[in-house]
Amino acid sequence: MPVSLLWAVDAYGRVYCLSTVGQQWEQSRNAQMEFKRVTAAHLCCWGIACDNNIYLNVHASDLPIRYQEHTFENQRWNPVDGFSDRLLLSDRWQWSDITGLQHQHLDSFQLPSSNWEWEGDWYVDENLEGEPTEKEGWTYAMDFPATYTKEKKWNSCVRRRRWLRYRRYNAMDTWAKIPPQQAALPDPFSDLSCGGWEISEDPSGQQSLWAVSLQGKVWFREGISHHNPEGSSWVEVPLPGEVVQISCGPVDLVWAVLWEGQLIAREGISRDCSRGTSWAVVESPNPEVGAIHVAVGINVVWAVTKDNKVWFRRGVNSHNPCGSGWISMVGEMIMINVGLNDQVWAIGCEDRGVYFRQGVTSSELSGKTWKAISVPRDGDRSHSSASTNSLHSAGCFFSGEVRAPSVVSDAESDRENPAGDAVISNVAFPCPDTSVDAPKNASSELCTEPLKSHIPKEEVIPGEGEVDVLSSDAITYTQSGGPPDLQWSNVDLEEAQIQHVRTGAVPDLTDSCSLTSVATFTLAMEDQYGADEHPLWAWVSGGGCSVECHSQLNWFNCSLNTSVLQSMSLSVSPAQTAAWRKQIFEQLSERSKREMDNFRHYEQAIEQSVWVKKGPLQWWRDWKPHKWIDVHFALEQFSGAEGDKDGILFIYYNYNEEKKYLHAFINEVTILVPVLNDSKHTFAIYTPERIKQRWPIRLAAATELEMYDWLALLSVCCSDSRGIHGPPSKQAIWSITCKGDIFVSEPSSALEAMPYPTPCDQMFWRQVGGHLRLVDCNSLGIVWGIGYDHTAWVYSGGYGGGFFQGLASSTDNIYTQTDVKSVHIYENQRWNPVTGYSNRGLPTDRYMWSDASGYHECTRAGTKPPSPQWTWVSDWAVDYSVSGGTDREGWQYAADFPASYHGFKTIKDFVRRRRWARKCKLTTTGPWQEIPPIPLSDVTILPCAVHSSMDPVPLWAISDKGDVLCRLGVTPLTPAGTSWLHVGTDQPFKSISVGAASQVWGIARDGSAFYRGSVSAQSSAGDCWYHIPSPAKQKLKQVSVGKTSVYTVDENGNLWYRLGVTPSYPQGSSWEHISNNVRKVSVGPLDQVWIIADKVQGSHSLSCGTVCHRLGVQPMEPKGQSWDYGIGGGWDHITVRGNSMEPPHIRLSSMTDPSLAAPHTPLPARST
Repeated sequence: MPVSLLWAVDAYGRVYCLSTVGQQWEQSRNAQMEFKRVTAAHLCCWGIACDNNIYLNVHASDLPIRYQEHTFENQRWNPVDGFSDRLLLSDRWQWSDITGLQHQHLDSFQLPSSNWEWEGDWYVDENLEGEPTEKEGWTYAMDFPATYTKEKKWNSCVRRRRWLRYRRYNAMDTWAKIPPQQAALPDPFSDLSCGGWEISEDPSGQQSLWAVSLQGKVWFREGISHHNPEGSSWVEVPLPGEVVQISCGPVDLVWAVLWEGQLIAREGISRDCSRGTSWAVVESPNPEVGAIHVAVGINVVWAVTKDNKVWFRRGVNSHNPCGSGWISMVGEMIMINVGLNDQVWAIGCEDRGVYFRQGVTSSELSGKTWKAISVPRDGDRSHSSASTNSLHSAGCFFSGEVRAPSVVSDAESDRENPAGDAVISNVAFPCPDTSVDAPKNASSELCTEPLKSHIPKEEVIPGEGEVDVLSSDAITYTQSGGPPDLQWSNVDLEEAQIQHVRTGAVPDLTDSCSLTSVATFTLAMEDQYGADEHPLWAWVSGGGCSVECHSQLNWFNCSLNTSVLQSMSLSVSPAQTAAWRKQIFEQLSERSKREMDNFRHYEQAIEQSVWVKKGPLQWWRDWKPHKWIDVHFALEQFSGAEGDKDGILFIYYNYNEEKKYLHAFINEVTILVPVLNDSKHTFAIYTPERIKQRWPIRLAAATELEMYDWLALLSVCCSDSRGIHGPPSKQAIWSITCKGDIFVSEPSSALEAMPYPTPCDQMFWRQVGGHLRLVDCNSLGIVWGIGYDHTAWVYSGGYGGGFFQGLASSTDNIYTQTDVKSVHIYENQRWNPVTGYSNRGLPTDRYMWSDASGYHECTRAGTKPPSPQWTWVSDWAVDYSVSGGTDREGWQYAADFPASYHGFKTIKDFVRRRRWARKCKLTTTGPWQEIPPIPLSDVTILPCAVHSSMDPVPLWAISDKGDVLCRLGVTPLTPAGTSWLHVGTDQPFKSISVGAASQVWGIARDGSAFYRGSVSAQSSAGDCWYHIPSPAKQKLKQVSVGKTSVYTVDENGNLWYRLGVTPSYPQGSSWEHISNNVRKVSVGPLDQVWIIADKVQGSHSLSCGTVCHRLGVQPMEPKGQSWDYGIGGGWDHITVRGNSMEPPHIRLSSMTDPSLAAPHTPLPARST
C-alpha cells in the first residue's frame, strides 16, 4: 500500500494530515491562517481559507514541476540583406508561436504567479526532431509554412529557430494562494471539490476543480495539469437552482446539494468534456428532510440529510450517474467524504470525531461499520498509552459486553480488535458540557446527564463475529489535579444502576464466556489540557488517501490502559478455535468408530471387485537413448465398499535382462491425449509430476482402433475415480490442441482462491468428441466453436462422440461433424547466373521442398494427411493467399533464406519460394450442430455471473472475410440464435471480444485495436468504432475482455494489459507489457487470466503450447503477479469465459497461526 495522506480541519481552522502508516495527526505548520475546508487529491490539496481565498498545497516530489515556454523567431531572405527580420506583409510575425498566427515576443512572457520562478534566460534550441542543427539553431524552408530542414538549400527563402525558457513551480509543501483572475469573482467561495484525474488518458495530470460561491453559483477551474497545478481561469457552470455544497469523484461523478435540499447530478462528463453537459435532479432520501451534504467516489454516492442521517445511493455507475435508489445507513454524521477506492470517512454528529467506514470492498461498496480514528495530534501533551489522563480529559470511556468473534478477514468484517480498538457499535460520546467552549474551572462540575449513544448498533452477519460496546450510564469528574486512584463501580446491565464497590484489582475475565457486569472507574480531567485532548473536527477529505480493503492501519489504537483492555477482552484466538475443532473432530471420530464396531459381524452388502485389462503396447523410454520398446500394459481397476472406483496403470518392461515396471495411479492421471505421429498410433498420459517435467508417458498401439479402445477405457476409468460423468458443466474450461481435439476441465472453487489456488498441473481434463480450431463459452452453458474450414458449430448439450462408445457417450445430441483444412508445403529456389532461378541450392540451403521452417523435407508425393482420419479431397495447387503477396506464378522473393518475403522481384533478391496447398477432410461425431451459412474466423460470447438471467445473450463474430457480425436471438434455450446483424467497419477484422457491460473490442487485420461505443441491450450493435493506438511498434493479433480487464497479444508474442479502463472511460489510457512468449489469452468473467504459452521449459523437456494461469489477480491488482504452468505442449486454444465460480475467502489469520494444522502447500508459483 503506498503512503498517502488523510486531511482534516478542526473547529479552530487548523489543518492536519494523517499518514496511512502514521499514528498521529500532523499539523500543517506552514498554514499561516485558519481554513474552512480542504479537498485532497493524490499529489496536492486545495483549501478555502478564512480570507475566502483558495490555496493550493502541492506535495514535494523528486521530480520538479517545470514548464517549457517557447517561441519562434522567423526571418526571410532578400537580395540586399540576406536573411533578416524584414518580412512580407503577408508573412507571419517576426516572433510568433508555431502556427505563426499569434505574436509572441520574448518580453511578452510573464510568470503566472509569484509561485513560479524562471530557471534561466532564453536560449536557442539547436535540435530538430532529435537531430542537431547548425550552431545558431536555424531551420530552413522554401516558404511559410512548410517542412523545415536543418540544411540550407538554394531555394530556402525563409528560416526560423525556436527559443526556449523553463519556469519552475517553487511553492512545494506550502499553502500557496491562487491568484485571482483579471475579472474579480462576484462573491467568495464557500465550498470546493477536486477530482476527475482518472477521466483522461493524458498523463499530464489533468484535474477537475469545482467550487461553490456564497450566492449558490458553481464554478469550474480550467487548465489544471501537472505542468500548471494552479489552473488558468474560472468558468461559471449553469445551474437549475442555488447550490450549497458540491462533490467531485476521481472519474466522472459530480453531485451537488441545492438550497431546497434536493440533489443534482452532472451528466455528460467525458474526456473531451470534463465540465459535462447538463444536470439531473435527484430527490432527497427523505422528502420531508432535505439533504445538506453529498460525497461521491468512483461508483458510490453518500449523502447526509438535515437530521444527520446517512444514506447510500445504490446503482450508481458511469452509465447511470443518478443511481436507482437510497438505502438508509447506521450512524449520525454532519459531513461525509469518499476517497480513493471508494473508501469513506465522516465527522460524527455529537462528538465531532473522524470515523472510517470499515468493510468497503468492490463487492460491498456500502461497507459494514463505522470505526473511530483514535490517534493523538502532534500538539497534544499527553497521549501515552500507559497513562489514563488522556482518556480522563477526553470525557469518554468505552465499555461493554464482548462476544467471542470468529476469525474473519478485515475485508469482510471488523478484524479481531487489538486492545484499544474503538469499534462504533454502541458508543458513548462526551457530554456536551465538556466541549471546548467550557471554562477551565468547569472540571469541578459534574456532568449529571447520562451519556447516550447516537450511533445505533449495526447488524453483524452471523458467523462473522460482532463486538458490542456499551456505554456507561454516568461519568464522574474529580477536581483533583493529579491522577486519582481508580474508583471501581459496578454497572448493572439490566437496570443501569451504579453500585460502588471497593477499590480492587481488575478481575480476570478471560476465562468467562460472557459478562454480566462491567468494571468502570472514575474519570478525571486535566485542568489545562482537558478541552484540547479530544479535538472537535469540522472537515475531512480522503481524496488523496489510498486505503485498500485489506490494508493494515494504525489509526484505531485508543490510549486505554493496556491491562484494563486485556482484562476486558473476550475475543477468541485462532489457537482456541483450532483446539475446539480438534476436540469436536476427535469426538465425532470416536462416535463413528463406536457405532461401526457394533456391525462388524455383518457381511458387506457390496463386495470389493477387481478386474484387469492387459495388452501389448510400445513405450517411449524415459532415459537416453530414447527409443520405442515393447512393453506389457495393464490396467487394474477396483471398486470399493461404497461403490467408488479407482485403479492403477502398470507398464512392464525389461532392462538389462531384468524385469521392471512403471506404475501410475488412475486418480493421479490428469489427461489422456492422442498424439500426432506419422508412423505410429500414439497417445500420452500425464500426471502432475509429468506435467512439471514436460515428459508424459508415451504409448503406441499397433492399430488406430486399439489406440482408441485404450483411450476410451482409460478416460472412463479416470472419470469414475473422480466422480465426473455426463456432459460438461456450465462453468467448464474448454481447450483445444493443435491437432483440433477438444478437452474440458471442471474447475473447483479453489482454482482462483487467494493466496493458495489449485495448481493448474492438478486439473483433470477429459476429451469431448468433435474437431475445432477455437471455442468460446459463458456460464449460461452457451458454447460456440469454429472449425478449420471456418464453419460455425454450437454445443448441443451432449457428451462423448468420436471414439467414445456405449456408456462413455450420450445417446442423443451427438451429430456428424466434418472439418476441412489445408496442408501447406513450400517450393524453394535459388538464383544463379547460368540458369537463373532453379532448384539447385547451396549446400547450406534449406530443402528445395520443405515445410515453412525449411528444416523438414516435404515433397508433394511424400506428404500425407495429418492423421489416418483425414483424407485428401483435392490436388496440390499453388496458394496465392500468402502474407506479403505473390507474383502471377505465386512466387515470393527475398535476399536469402530465411528472410522477409515480398511479392515482387528486385535486383537484390537471390532466393524465392511459393506455397502449395492441398485440402483434406475429417469426418467424426460429437455434440455439435452446424450453424450455416456464413463462415467465421472468430467468435466471442458475453461472460456473465453464475445466476444471471440475460436474454438475449450478446454474441459477436468475425467472418472469414473480416466482416464484424452480431448474432441475434441467442439464449440458453436457443444457443444457436436466429440471424446475423452486420456491423460496419472501415477495414477487415481478425479478432473480437465482448466483456462485461457489453464492452466490445476488436483487432483489425493491420494489427490496430478498436473499441465499439454505445453497445447496450437496447442497441446490441453499438454506434461507432473508436480507434485505440497499439503498443509502440507492435501489431496486435488477439484480444480478450473480462469483467474490467482488457488483454491483447501482439504478433511477436507479447501480452499487454490495458490501463485506465473504467466504466466512464472504457477505452482505457495506455498499454502495459505483462509478459512475452504468449500465443493466446483468455480473460474470464472474474478477470481471471489464462494463456497458451509458446514455449515452457520443464525439468526434462521443452514444450510448445502450454496452458498457463495468472496468479495473484485481484480487483486491486488485476495484472497479477506470476504464472502457474499447466498442461502442455501441443495446446493451441483455451477459454475460461464460462468459469464464474467465486473463489472462497481464505482466512489468513488462521493459516498463519502456528497452533493450527498446516494447510496443504501448493506447488511453488513459477514467475515469469
